[in-house]
Amino acid sequence: MTNVSNSAGPSDSPRDSRGLAYRRIVVKVGTGVLTDTREDGGLNLPVMEDLVRQICSLKSEHLAEIILVTSGAIAAGRQELRQSGLHLTERDIPSRQALAAIGQGGLIHAYHRMFESHGVHVAQALLTINDLADRQPYLNVRNTLTALMDIGVVPILNENDVVAVDEIGAVFGDNDRLSALVTNLVDADLLIILTDTEGLYTADPFRNADATLIPVVEQIDEGIQATVGQHRNPWARGGMPTKIDAARLVTSAGIAMIMCSGRAQDAILQAAMGNSIGTLFQPSGEKLEARKRWMLNRVKDSQWGEIQVDGGAAHALLNRNVSLLPAGVRGVRGDFHRGDIVYIVDEHGRQIACGIANYAASDIARIRGFRSDGIAAILGYQYGQEVVHRNNLVLI
Repeated sequence: MTNVSNSAGPSDSPRDSRGLAYRRIVVKVGTGVLTDTREDGGLNLPVMEDLVRQICSLKSEHLAEIILVTSGAIAAGRQELRQSGLHLTERDIPSRQALAAIGQGGLIHAYHRMFESHGVHVAQALLTINDLADRQPYLNVRNTLTALMDIGVVPILNENDVVAVDEIGAVFGDNDRLSALVTNLVDADLLIILTDTEGLYTADPFRNADATLIPVVEQIDEGIQATVGQHRNPWARGGMPTKIDAARLVTSAGIAMIMCSGRAQDAILQAAMGNSIGTLFQPSGEKLEARKRWMLNRVKDSQWGEIQVDGGAAHALLNRNVSLLPAGVRGVRGDFHRGDIVYIVDEHGRQIACGIANYAASDIARIRGFRSDGIAAILGYQYGQEVVHRNNLVLI
């Protein structure tokens, strides 16, 4: 059953004296919002200027902290080449990387000029998923972004398309994934994803005239997943599936997400104030501590494997805040090592948690189903009684 609500939005959200429902906000603007289809995918400068106006208003009038995650480098590169009489005909990865390299300077220059007109300074950071994969770089990026916000600077982030082949190949999707990772990274209160639709619909609104907007999603389940369609903008790489993945990631960490049209009147301001706009994805619980947010971020990109548990162990993990013991393990998949972050799946293969493995996959395969007091006898050594300790485990 689809977990949706007819509630208009977070009207009961706690607000400060300046009317904000959220103070630290990550705004992600996608290619479908930034580009002008009449210009064959070039940047739409009036739209960019209006978005900048809203962000600066939040900063100056409401003292909000804003991080902008923006697409548009490839579109800017394509536009610059066209204006110079040059053209790249191939749609392969090297061509898109070349377009990103050409357009990145123009994109940040445009943003710099627009923010400067409001007296706001900006800083650019180009990131790849690998920059957020290991703990130390993760903390370094967090410290840098926090320091920038502390002095009133707006960080402008983009995937480093010149080197990030996987991102261009639509694995992570038009900065949707990056915006979710950054939202968790800086412990934001809200992620706003601006797209070229009004929000999440019950069906594809471009194919089904009876489709209706879903104002509130209480839980991302199979019913919500079934509503996801494909992106119709030829220049955009993310589409609705990656936006739902982003929502799942941030709401699992206890953070709200609003997806709405980037062309709607004062969309960013309306979302930040908690007014009804687009689709609100409600957080699934309290905010996770920083270390567990990092684990949740990291496991999504890992290929290390899974630990499958029986029904009793799955129930205990989900309801009793316990560690995973070898007796509850049914099997393992992958060749992971001690200290790797892996998924924990139930008997049906559903991901229910992730955590740091105390033992390598080969060791877990040997001790699965046995009592903890038999580990040393089986392996000849012991790293603890738990396969995954509860302090190193995050429920999904």
